[in-house]
Amino acid sequence: MSRDLVLRHFDVSRETLERLDLYAHTLQKWNPKINLVSRKSLDDLWSRHILDSLQVFETVQPGKTWLDIGSGGGLPGVIVAILAAEHAPDLAVTLLESDQRKCAFLRNVARECGVAISVLCERIEKAEPQNVGILSARALADLSILLGFCERHLAPTGTAVFPKGANWKKEVDNARSQWRFDCEEITSLTEAEAVILRINGVERV
Repeated sequence: MSRDLVLRHFDVSRETLERLDLYAHTLQKWNPKINLVSRKSLDDLWSRHILDSLQVFETVQPGKTWLDIGSGGGLPGVIVAILAAEHAPDLAVTLLESDQRKCAFLRNVARECGVAISVLCERIEKAEPQNVGILSARALADLSILLGFCERHLAPTGTAVFPKGANWKKEVDNARSQWRFDCEEITSLTEAEAVILRINGVERV
C-alpha cells in the first residue's frame, strides 16, 4: 500500500511522510537479515504496520515521556518518534528491546530518519523502572503480562496503549482477575474486530 493510505487518515507534513518512507525502506532492507516483521506482512507494510502504529500515537496526549517495550522492528516506537518530531517535539521516546541485533536496527533507523530516540537493550523485567507517562507495546504479550510491565515502568498517573486483535475482550476479562484498571476500547482503523486499549489506574487486585 502507498503512503496515500496515511494521508486519508492523518494530517502529516511532507517531512513526516518522507521519514515514514525512510523507515519503510530501512525496515525492508534489514528484514531479511533479522526478521523484524513477518516476510508475508511486508506486502501490507503501510496498512498493517505503519497505519496501525500511527493510530496508537493519536489515541493519547503525548506528554513528556513515552516508553515502547519489546520494540522489535520499531512498531509503534519509531513511528511515535517520527510523529513526535512534528507534533510533540518535547516528547522523550525510549525503546526497550532485549535483542542486540534489533537494537542495532532501531539505532540505525533513528539516524536514517533523523529522529531522537533512546534505545535500551535490556529485558523488560530487569530494566531500571522508567516511570513514564505513556507506555506502549504491540504484538508482545497477553494483557495480564503487559499490566505487570506497566506496574514496573508506568508512572502511577500514566497511560498504557496496547493494540489488540479480535480476542481483546477475553484478555481484558482474564486480566481483571489479577488487576484493577480503567480501560477504554478504541476501534482500529486496520481491522474491524481489533481495538487499541487505552488503560489507566493499574493496580494489583
